Amino acid sequence: MTALLPPVEAFRAILARPAPFLTLAPMQEITDGAFWSLVHSYGGADIYWTEYFRVHADSTPEKKIVEAITRNTTGRPVVAQMIGNDIAALVRTARVLQTLPVAAVDLNLGCPAPIVYRKCAGGGLLREPARIDAILGALREAIAIPFTVKTRVGFASLEEFDTLLPIFARHSLDALTVHARTVAQLYRLPVHYERIRQAVECMPCPVIANGHVYSAAQAEEVLRVTAARGLMIGRAAIRSPWLFAQIRQHLAGAPVAYPTGRDVWTYIRALWDSQAAFDKPEKVRCERMKKFLNYLGEGVPGQFLHRIRRAQTAAEFHGICAEFLDHDTPMPLEPLVPEPLAVTPS
Repeated sequence: MTALLPPVEAFRAILARPAPFLTLAPMQEITDGAFWSLVHSYGGADIYWTEYFRVHADSTPEKKIVEAITRNTTGRPVVAQMIGNDIAALVRTARVLQTLPVAAVDLNLGCPAPIVYRKCAGGGLLREPARIDAILGALREAIAIPFTVKTRVGFASLEEFDTLLPIFARHSLDALTVHARTVAQLYRLPVHYERIRQAVECMPCPVIANGHVYSAAQAEEVLRVTAARGLMIGRAAIRSPWLFAQIRQHLAGAPVAYPTGRDVWTYIRALWDSQAAFDKPEKVRCERMKKFLNYLGEGVPGQFLHRIRRAQTAAEFHGICAEFLDHDTPMPLEPLVPEPLAVTPS
């Protein structure tokens, strides 16, 4: 039903419904329009986030990301994400993005890449709460549609979140996504889900839980522990585009359906067709695919990932896939190394 509504109305309807909603995390060089379409063919998210628009004094919105928005085939609302620290440039870009068919504008306060945070952008801004306050105030005034923020819980310390939350709370955000790690943690465990619960209790808007959601059962537990309104899933959705459907099945009390090896092989071929630049040398095409297979391979037993990382030609790449995936055995596609739920007590 929400797919038939204009983007902003669809977004607000999803946030307001009682059932938990599922979103696809923004991941640079991964979550382009082709990937949205492919993931959505497997059940997909309720809301999609763009790769971030790099914003600075001389920037214009990247054409590739704009095209993903204007050619969105999922029928689901899209949130346009910005990253930067120049208030005038962010306001200017937010006004441009509002002319596109987007459901909301989002500010990235969580990217942990050193090349980003050293420029005091993304997660680097968390070291400057007063600057965040000024940016959010200017953006809230300039953005007439929903305005959201995606943040980590601090740069180096969890205690930083105690200072950040009141700033977020006073700017009338329409949603706050909390990746419950610090910037310094990168993607290491543990994930501090109790900080998401803290945000739920402090924020007047819906809170979306992000960080290490890798299975349907674990997704339900994260929702229970955090009381978040929704989940944002990133790397696990690359590994298993079936995860969104599996979470819905589990929450509904239905059996969870797992793909067979041949299903996974079909998904990889679809990824190849949607992502490989056919005018590029085979080695370049293989390297592009490894951005995805580095995650998917974590769920395939044996030497699959080791060998796929060394593939140099299309024949070698697809031959390895056939060797490991030409079977009808169901595959959970969860990380093969046992991982704790990583829910720290509240």
